[in-house]
Amino acid sequence: MIILVLNSGSSSIKYQVLDMDSKDNHKLLAKGLVERIGLDDGIITHSVPGADKYKVNKVIANHTRGIQAVLDLLTDSIHGVLKSLKDIDAVGHRMVHGGEIFNKSRLIDSEVIKGVEACNPLAPLHNPACLLGVKAVTEALPGVPQVGVFDTSFHQTIPDYAYMYAIPYHYYKEDKIRKYGFHGTSHRYVSAKGAKFAGLDYNNSKIITCHLGNGCSITAIKNGKSVDTTMGLTPMGGVMMGTRCGTIDPSVPIYLMQKYNASVSDMDTMLNKKSGFLGVSGVSPDMRDVEAAAAKGDEHAVLALKMFRYGIIKYVGAYAAAMQGVDLIIFTGGIGENDPITREDVSKQFAFMGVDFDADANKNIKRGEPAIISKKNSKVIVAVVPTDEELMIATDTMEIVSASKADK
Repeated sequence: MIILVLNSGSSSIKYQVLDMDSKDNHKLLAKGLVERIGLDDGIITHSVPGADKYKVNKVIANHTRGIQAVLDLLTDSIHGVLKSLKDIDAVGHRMVHGGEIFNKSRLIDSEVIKGVEACNPLAPLHNPACLLGVKAVTEALPGVPQVGVFDTSFHQTIPDYAYMYAIPYHYYKEDKIRKYGFHGTSHRYVSAKGAKFAGLDYNNSKIITCHLGNGCSITAIKNGKSVDTTMGLTPMGGVMMGTRCGTIDPSVPIYLMQKYNASVSDMDTMLNKKSGFLGVSGVSPDMRDVEAAAAKGDEHAVLALKMFRYGIIKYVGAYAAAMQGVDLIIFTGGIGENDPITREDVSKQFAFMGVDFDADANKNIKRGEPAIISKKNSKVIVAVVPTDEELMIATDTMEIVSASKADK
C-alpha cells in the first residue's frame, strides 16, 4: 500500500511517501518540505533515496497549491517516484489537537472534520492548517481514503488527577481546560520500539520518554499507556524549549502585562517565540549554537544549558516517583538523538536510581539507529531511539484503511 503522509503547519507542509507492505516491512520512496506558504519566496525541498536533493523556489499561494506542487513532484518525469497519482492508496495526516473527542486515529469523514473544527480554539495555528491539508487532498485526490493521526490521542489515558488544573471546575466542564499533551505519536512510537529493543514487555513496563528538540516534552508510560506528560493545554508547558518558556508561575505574564501595559498578543509572542534557549542565552534557539557559546564562556548560554538539563532531570525524577520506579529512559528528537553532552549530563544524575551510564556507548552512537547507553548491569536501561512519526502515521493509516476495506 502506497501512503502519502502529510504534516501541514500554518505555513508549511512536510511530506513522505512510503510503500507499506506491513508494519515491519516498508520502504521510503520520497520525502520533502514545502515552506513559506502564502509568501513571495516559497521553497520546496524534495528528496529521493539514492538521488541528489532537489530544491526549487516558487510562489505557493496556499495549502491547496502546496499539496498540488507535492503531487506534481511525485509524478514528475525526472524527480518523481510514482507513475501516476492513482498509485496513492491512502493519505495519512498528522492532526495536532483532538481534544477529548479523539483517543485514537480515525478514518476522516464529515464527522471527524466537525470534531477537529470543534478543537480549533485549542490549537488555532495548527488545526485549521491540518484541515486545509485534508481539503486540498480531497480536491486533488477525490475518493482516496484519508486518516487523521492525533498528537493528543496517546495521552487520553492520563488519569483525571494528572490532567486537571486546580482552577474552578466549570472551566473544564464548559471550556475543556485541562492538560492534553503533545508529541503523542513520537512518544508512542519510541516507547514501543525502545521496549522491544531493550527486551522489555511493553505492556508490563515503566518507561520515561524524553522528546527533546526545538519543542520538548517528557512522558511517563506505564504498561504501554501514557499516565502523565509535561506539555499541557498547549505545547508551551514543561521543559524550556528553543523559543518556548516551559512551565512558569502563571503570575509572571500577569505581572509583566500590568507593568509594561502589554497585550495578550504581546505576551503570547514573548512566551512562545522569544523565550526558552533564545530568551535566556540571547544567542539562539538552537542547542548547537548555545553549546558553542557556552564553550566560549558565555555565562547566559551556560545558564540556559543548566536550566534545560535541570528541567529534564526534575521531570524524569518526578515521573519515576509517580510510577514507583522506571525500567527504561529514552532520549529522542533532534537534541535527544544528537547531543551526547545533554544525554550524559542528565543520565549521570540518576545513579541513585540504579542507572549505570556507559559514556563510551553514548559517544559512539550510529546516527539514525537505536542504541543502549547504559551498562549491562544497570538497573535502569537508558537508550536512544530515533523517532519516526511519519512511519507511525503511515502504519496507522495502513491498518485503518485495510480494516475499512475488509468491512465492506
